[in-house]
Amino acid sequence: MTDSFFMILQQVLILFILIAVGFVCGKTGILTQSSSRHITDIVLYVVTPCVMISAFQREFSFELLGNIAITALCAVFIMLGSIILARLIFRSANESRRKVLQFATVFSNCGFMSLPLQKAILGDDGWFYGSIFVAVFNLFVWTYGLVEMSGDKTQLSAKKLIFNPGIVGVLIAILLFITGIELPEIMIQPIDYLANLNTPLPMLIIGFYLSKANLKRAFADVGAYAAMALRLAVIPVAAALIMAFAGVDKTILITCVIASSAPTAATSTMFAAKFNRDVELSVSIVAATTLVSVITMPFVIMLAQIIT
Repeated sequence: MTDSFFMILQQVLILFILIAVGFVCGKTGILTQSSSRHITDIVLYVVTPCVMISAFQREFSFELLGNIAITALCAVFIMLGSIILARLIFRSANESRRKVLQFATVFSNCGFMSLPLQKAILGDDGWFYGSIFVAVFNLFVWTYGLVEMSGDKTQLSAKKLIFNPGIVGVLIAILLFITGIELPEIMIQPIDYLANLNTPLPMLIIGFYLSKANLKRAFADVGAYAAMALRLAVIPVAAALIMAFAGVDKTILITCVIASSAPTAATSTMFAAKFNRDVELSVSIVAATTLVSVITMPFVIMLAQIIT
């Protein structure tokens, strides 16, 4: 068990070394707000769909199809449970602050932070099931998350949802998987190369945001501490215990725990800025949960391995 813990810690630290490079690049001006936004677009619109397609290039079986459904159901229940918990805990009269705290609690960095870790710890199966979790995340963030942060139901758009790169990538990937279509080497090789960028590029962006964050506010704010505790410990541990009790497959369970133990999604800052919420608080929580997760993630993942 000790060896397993240090292996997980090592994988988390590898990601944090990449984050540190992004931090230095942000401090020295190599990365700017404009360039980080462009890199984020590359990850969202190019790399993420390639991750999905690459992960699903495997032989079809009804067992795998069933596991996809189980993973999706687990992700849905984790998201719904997180939403209920966040709404019960955060009831501040200050709407701008309340929306940010709720969003920061519900939405983890399950794409940027979790997929590289799932692949490192669980191999291709972790990446495969992790992609399903990301798809469910995208469904929730572009429906519930969008409406809640904006306070406007008219923001909900079928077009935005259907053409979301994460959703499009999953739909194409599942279609290829179900039909048994194997892409030729000349196509799959470039897709794999682009999918492999899902580890370094997002870490650089996280590092850049850390270089611009005001960590003092996050570590001096009681609400931020509560959001961090829920996001990094309470939600993933509760999810692990419930899934273990339900007899969920070990690989699926650990995949979902890794996704749900990740720090707050950078999407919270993008939405906060777009809808005039408390941007400074959002940036602070994203940065603080990212830093603290280097300690919490190995323990939570280790716990998940012990109880399965």
